[in-house]
Amino acid sequence: MSQTIALAGKGGTGKTTVAALLVKYLTETGKTPVLAVDADPNANLNELLGVEVEVTLGEIKNELRTAVPESMARGDFIEMRLNEAIIEAQGFDLIVMGQPEGPGCYCAAHAFLSQALEKLMRHYAYVVVDNEAGMEHLSRLNMRKIDHLLVVSDASSRGVMTAGRIAELIKPLQLEVGKVWLLVNRAPGQIPPALDDYVRQICAEKKMEFLGYLKESPEIFEAEIERRPLLALPKESKVYQEATALFERLLSKGA
Repeated sequence: MSQTIALAGKGGTGKTTVAALLVKYLTETGKTPVLAVDADPNANLNELLGVEVEVTLGEIKNELRTAVPESMARGDFIEMRLNEAIIEAQGFDLIVMGQPEGPGCYCAAHAFLSQALEKLMRHYAYVVVDNEAGMEHLSRLNMRKIDHLLVVSDASSRGVMTAGRIAELIKPLQLEVGKVWLLVNRAPGQIPPALDDYVRQICAEKKMEFLGYLKESPEIFEAEIERRPLLALPKESKVYQEATALFERLLSKGA
């Protein structure tokens, strides 16, 4: 059985960075194969993983309106194109959702695609989903069961409050989540007591488990400025070691 770890958080919190570090951790510790799903319309997980995107699921969905050959069943066409959209790398594969549908959503195509994607996910030990803040993509993907929802916040009271609101979306979307975690990213070296108190208050109120703080990292800043993939970070990197400790705690808890 595969485990699904979905990340959510408002823009600018660094959740895609956390997702890339998680993929790096899973692959380097032999917890493979891993499927990374970029479900954020502003897709850039591929850049942090160092791979190129040729086809997105959104493009396949549009093709289903006009491009299915008469000699081919719709399900066979979707499976063929989905396999072509899989970006294969060392220890992990990546699929990019792409932009959401515009007016005139082709719901039948979406249903076919969701079923094919659900079938594909069963072949991986871990599925890491980098999601938009509102988590609507999880619902669109029919991804109702999530083992771990990792909500990423920045180191501000407003960010932590927003993270709590994101966690509240689980119920209206009817998602089945094993554990909900809060990770405070880009934290200062010295955590202000007032921030720490507020983090724990929100976790208690919103029934989240506090995973920990991931400190502000000059290594990540330099990698992003130089457009180097985070997979190239050395194992002895301080931020990677901190992230590893957090991920080990998350996975040790089970779902």
